[in-house]
Amino acid sequence: MKVIGFKTSLDIEKEESLISFEKQKPTAENFDVLVEVNAVSVNPADAKIRIRSAKDITLDNAKILGYDAVGVIKEIGKDVSDFKIGDRIFYAGDVSRDGSNAQYQLVDSRIIAKAPSSLNDIEASVLPLTSLTGWEALFDRLKVSAFEKKTLLIIGGAGGVGSITTQIAKELTNLTVITTASREETIAWSKSMGADYVANHKDLINSVKSLGFENVDYIFNTADTIGHWDAMAELIAPQGMIASIVEFDGNVNLSKLQGKSAGFVWELMFTRSLFKTEDMKKQHQILSQISSLVDCGRIKTTLTQSINGFTVESIKEAHSQIETGKTIGKIAINYKEEGK
Repeated sequence: MKVIGFKTSLDIEKEESLISFEKQKPTAENFDVLVEVNAVSVNPADAKIRIRSAKDITLDNAKILGYDAVGVIKEIGKDVSDFKIGDRIFYAGDVSRDGSNAQYQLVDSRIIAKAPSSLNDIEASVLPLTSLTGWEALFDRLKVSAFEKKTLLIIGGAGGVGSITTQIAKELTNLTVITTASREETIAWSKSMGADYVANHKDLINSVKSLGFENVDYIFNTADTIGHWDAMAELIAPQGMIASIVEFDGNVNLSKLQGKSAGFVWELMFTRSLFKTEDMKKQHQILSQISSLVDCGRIKTTLTQSINGFTVESIKEAHSQIETGKTIGKIAINYKEEGK
């Protein structure tokens, strides 16, 4: 089968930053299903791993990226009970295994779900990683109650995670949602996702307060943890909670939260699959609920751009755009269309 990956960390413009090669098609065993991949989306995680994981070294075996996919099950392992050959599924996968930048991919059946029937492949492919991240951040990390009337600040409202988390929060909770954006187009996008208010992240404290909020009960940082730390510490309410998905170099002053008895927690969507946690199957349940919410019209795709063709050039184009840090919503690649 054809796969695309990398052996050394290079700027995306370099010829060998991503390479195409052939690999033996794997066989499904145990809880795995073998999927023929139809479409994928590209996330910041793809670019980060490509840039950081093979600096100044050459890997013996190329790393295959891709952490979102829609495809059709072609084989099932002996322990698979919830799916059958021919099912159309979507998933984010496992960062420790080969990704979806391949014609075929093995994925654990406990972290997949049937794709929304109301969306085509590229529309559905942009949802798994971001919706799992947003759902886990809200309900597993921040412990949001569906009934409490509190405030949530999402830093990075126009990105993939911010976009879907806004929708989930507005559909499944009573939270007042404030997102951040600074450009006319990102402000408009955030509002179209359901944000009640939009603050400017370039002057976060004053912007949030000018909207009439001295404090917020929850903060979900999808953009810049260390850069917004002081602002988050000031804006978080007493006994509030902050969650982030953005790692950082250096230190933050965690003691800034002490006086308020406020908490800080990380969200990493890959934790359940990496550590094979007892509740690993919850990702199947979350994705199933997302699929249902989409099919009943309560949540919409965050797709803003699609690229055709399972080619090095297509994936490089998506990485280049992701690395600008200015993309709105999500970018998908349709494998079933010919490249340029």
